[in-house]
Amino acid sequence: MKETKVIIVGGGAAGFFAAITCARYNYNAEIIILEKSNKLLSKVKISGGGRCNVTHACFDNVQLCKYYPRGGKELKTCFAYFSTNQTVDWFESRGVRLKTEPDGRMFPITDNSQTVVDCLIREARVLGVKIMPNFQVSSIRPSNGKWIVTIKSGEYMECDKVLVATGGNYGESAYQWLKDLNIKIVPPVPSLFSFNVPNSRLSGLQGISVADASVRIEGTRYKEQGPILITHWGFSGPAIIRLSSWAARDIFEMNYDFNIHINWLKDMSEEKLRQEINLIKAEHPKKNIASNPCFKLPQRLWERLAFISGIEEDTRWCDLPLKACNRFVEELIRGVYNVKGKNTYKEEFVTAGGVCLSEINLLTMESLSHKGLYFAGEVLNIDALTGGFNFQAAWTTGFLSGKAMGTSE
Repeated sequence: MKETKVIIVGGGAAGFFAAITCARYNYNAEIIILEKSNKLLSKVKISGGGRCNVTHACFDNVQLCKYYPRGGKELKTCFAYFSTNQTVDWFESRGVRLKTEPDGRMFPITDNSQTVVDCLIREARVLGVKIMPNFQVSSIRPSNGKWIVTIKSGEYMECDKVLVATGGNYGESAYQWLKDLNIKIVPPVPSLFSFNVPNSRLSGLQGISVADASVRIEGTRYKEQGPILITHWGFSGPAIIRLSSWAARDIFEMNYDFNIHINWLKDMSEEKLRQEINLIKAEHPKKNIASNPCFKLPQRLWERLAFISGIEEDTRWCDLPLKACNRFVEELIRGVYNVKGKNTYKEEFVTAGGVCLSEINLLTMESLSHKGLYFAGEVLNIDALTGGFNFQAAWTTGFLSGKAMGTSE
């Protein structure tokens, strides 16, 4: 006879990991995963360009927490019990060997996310977890020490414990069924996106990237450094994506209409740049400016920046007018671009916001106000930069909630 019944709402990374963990800690538990669609682990499937960025090769928990714009402080407690080392061991002990890429991202050696999907589904089924797709939950409510989980069709199920692992959602109305339980929700906003720059003066240069540039949001403290990619709609690349994550809430408040300043020369100062230009003028006075890029900038970008600075195609360094030189300096290290809107970054869509962490026992992921109600994954107000960090939070919170549901009375 099954002694405990556990319902997990959401068939994603955190939901499956919690179900598997719960089953391992309590073989007598009846565990059911309810997934609203017919696609299990859909985000795992499409993440990392179909390769699944399982985690990141950061094995120092203090450093690991720094990759989370929201939730990093609280995750210090959680990572003490299940972190990157445990994730790697967990998957490799089940036949999913991981490899580390130069930037620290960790993928299955198959380079195929289906490997991870198959592992999780296989493990759940071996442990007797019942998986029910196309069951959308409309509400949950406590009743006489139990929980009533109501399906959109009107059916309902009774259980002893319920885990909410529904992922993130940009619409605040999607959290109403939790608000009905007086669960505090931090208003959700998008994170991890690229910037739209309509009518950009760099139009036509899509595909060009600069490996080490810097970008900051005008009037704020937000600044990032790294690769910047010019796209047909504006800007993307790691520096832009990281910036969107750290500044997600402020950018939302700006209604996605703000200015950014780009320094194509990393963090070179104006004084240093003028010194470099004077040196180039002294050593190569007869060289054509536009056709001889400096500072390792791509040829077409250099030409465009020179052109919009008023430098004629045949201008030599010795003939460079002061006004054009001043404009060129501005374009190289302080180019201003007006952002109007965002684009989702590939499939790495993430929500900043969700269940307030002050509502949660961080050792168990159980609600402090509702016994038997647990949370895991992106439904929590936890989000990270790209690179496997969001999945690591899912594995960690899934493990802690699963263990707690499997061991608590």
